[in-house]
Amino acid sequence: MTTENTPGRKRRGAGRVTLNTVARQAEVSAITVSRYFNQPESVSAELRERIAQVVAELGYVPNLVAGGLASARGRIVAMVIPNISGPIFASTIQGFSDTLSRHGYQLLLASSYFDVAQEESAVRAFLGWSPAALVLTSHFHSPGTEKMLAEADIPLIETWDYQPDRAPVQIGFSHHQVGVSAANYLHGKGYRRVAFVLNSAPGDLSALERSEGYAATLRGLGLEPWIFTPDADRAPFEAGKQAMHALMQASPRPDAIIFANDNLAAGGSLAAQRAGLQIPADCAVLGFGDYPFAEMLLPSLSTIKPPALEIGVLAATRVLQSLGVLPVADEVQRLNLLQCQVIEREST
Repeated sequence: MTTENTPGRKRRGAGRVTLNTVARQAEVSAITVSRYFNQPESVSAELRERIAQVVAELGYVPNLVAGGLASARGRIVAMVIPNISGPIFASTIQGFSDTLSRHGYQLLLASSYFDVAQEESAVRAFLGWSPAALVLTSHFHSPGTEKMLAEADIPLIETWDYQPDRAPVQIGFSHHQVGVSAANYLHGKGYRRVAFVLNSAPGDLSALERSEGYAATLRGLGLEPWIFTPDADRAPFEAGKQAMHALMQASPRPDAIIFANDNLAAGGSLAAQRAGLQIPADCAVLGFGDYPFAEMLLPSLSTIKPPALEIGVLAATRVLQSLGVLPVADEVQRLNLLQCQVIEREST
């Protein structure tokens, strides 16, 4: 209860800066301000600069909820990534976000950490907010997620993968083929006892696909595959160390090791050096991801570089084309096969 001497609680929205307030102060129409937020490319550079200055001065925040409800769609695009903190996905996220924001859309991001149950929870929450589009990583989903995807009426994209038989737009590469390329590369360098170390995150099924490509290639070359699985959920550097110690105690030991990612490869490489082994003389090391530190290791790390940035930019472009924001000649291209690249450095 308020009294004469006690100020009443400020009513929500009282004194709030509105779109019309911005329009009046910028001396433009409300429609122009609306276009500034929703279709910035349709507003001249001079007017954009004037409106931006007024928006900053007034601290104006557009009511995106109301706009979203009016059109039954928001200007938010939802994305689920296996690991937000992982350097392998950083360029994808940045390229995706930058491309969206240039056209007035924003990214809503969640991490599943290779857990299909966590991904399902994120997808359910995101769809409840009626995003403009939904972007997932790979094709490994729970039955619950698959059911939601089948019933969703928004653009759907699967990235970091390539499965032509699936309905969502595909933007990525074949993990099986990456395993093939890795095995052929090391075989071409003269290595014959080649091992593969899986990710310590048990839900990383894409790494398992790469190991299957590696194994099929070795068998085709008349060699025996050798797959090592670190303890579940062991930290990546520790998992790489564990793998290197275990494999180097074998007799005969491998002369080359493919690691599921560069973190594992770095852990294994450092562990080998502490044990007095020379890389690549005693054992060659090949990673996956081309993380920023790969070139700075001593010896520098040979790795397979995925098209991470290209995936992000292309995924956002396909979303914007599906929404009619960007022009497209015909139907939005559903299949977008990209290529990975072997980066040869000192470790092989």
